[in-house]
Amino acid sequence: MMKVFSILLLFPFYLFGQNIFVVDKDYKSDLKIYVVDKLYQADLSVFLVNKNYKAKKNRGLWFKVDKEYKAEKKIFYVDKEYKSDIKVFFVDKSYKSGWRNESKKYFFEL
Repeated sequence: MMKVFSILLLFPFYLFGQNIFVVDKDYKSDLKIYVVDKLYQADLSVFLVNKNYKAKKNRGLWFKVDKEYKAEKKIFYVDKEYKSDIKVFFVDKSYKSGWRNESKKYFFEL
């Protein structure tokens, strides 16, 4: 019975995709993110969703969580491109989100 309960507690975190928490120091992060000005410069186009269940698996739909322990990835925004792991561009529609550079997709694999 306890095993079933444990699995059910973990299930929502794997059902939903990219729960993101922004940290204040680079050494606390899983990934360093640089925000670019143009879509063609990005590795990933990102849309911020307003509900956890809308964050689909590794498709660039991010949900910002309010607590670090709820996050699947902790990110830090850097000010220089060369310091980043991936470059992102924020889009205004969810259907525009997705990977533009598939070779970096592994950064968000669970």
